[in-house]
Amino acid sequence: MIATPTTLDIPIYIDEHGQIRIAKTRVLLELVINAFNRGESAEGIIESYSSLSLADVYAVIAYYLNHRTEIDAYIHQADKDFQDIQQDVEQGYSEEHRALLARMRAWRDNHVRGK
Repeated sequence: MIATPTTLDIPIYIDEHGQIRIAKTRVLLELVINAFNRGESAEGIIESYSSLSLADVYAVIAYYLNHRTEIDAYIHQADKDFQDIQQDVEQGYSEEHRALLARMRAWRDNHVRGK
């Protein structure tokens, strides 16, 4: 007979920088959730992040589906924090470097993202 579990441990932790990571890995929660929201299967996610286990990915997705508002707010804030840091760093770039970066982003937007 199968024992009925009373709880399911959610394999996430908050690192020393306040970022949520999966299980005992350095994989960020937002990477897994963004992949899931793009339509990746749990199996596809572990192909991209081989340090994750299939059970952990399914547990994280189940947790996300039950706490979508909170997790989406966390991911939105993490994205904003990243953009703020990126902007601060880029302000220190030379004009030539910023122009090159703008050209590279334009190429990416036209070729990689299919615009």
